[in-house]
Amino acid sequence: MVHFDQTARLLSSLKQRKKAMMNIDSIMTTDLITISPTENLDTARTLMHKNHIHHLPVIDDERKLVGLVTLSNVLAATDSILRDPDKRMHAKEINIKDVMVTDVATVDERASMRQAALFLEKHHIGCLPVLTDGKLHGIITDTDFVSVAINLLEQIEDTEPVED
Repeated sequence: MVHFDQTARLLSSLKQRKKAMMNIDSIMTTDLITISPTENLDTARTLMHKNHIHHLPVIDDERKLVGLVTLSNVLAATDSILRDPDKRMHAKEINIKDVMVTDVATVDERASMRQAALFLEKHHIGCLPVLTDGKLHGIITDTDFVSVAINLLEQIEDTEPVED
């Protein structure tokens, strides 16, 4: 059973944390790994594998977001080894511009975490590139929200009394 004092402390702590983490800029990734539309599928696959990521924003020379490549795009575009070797396309022959998604949902860095999380859930997507003045500034993924949930669960566990 949680006592009133413990509940009040938890609520106070969560309110302070809410103020500090209200916008997505507090949890988004800003050290971005991106790719150019002129690169190839092999490069995208290598970047994703090496950096343990599933989403690659596609940007032009001015850091303007022009598309997004996901692990699903890469897997779907990768030619099967079951295909006749004479008709198979190598990943180095497939340009990013030919497999990237161009109708990309984005979010402003001032958006709330709740708004972004609800959007990801409603549209069944795994990430939202974050724009500032039309330029790519960061990315927020479903994994970022799992981290927030874990953090909140740990805070709740820390405030629960130990039973004798």
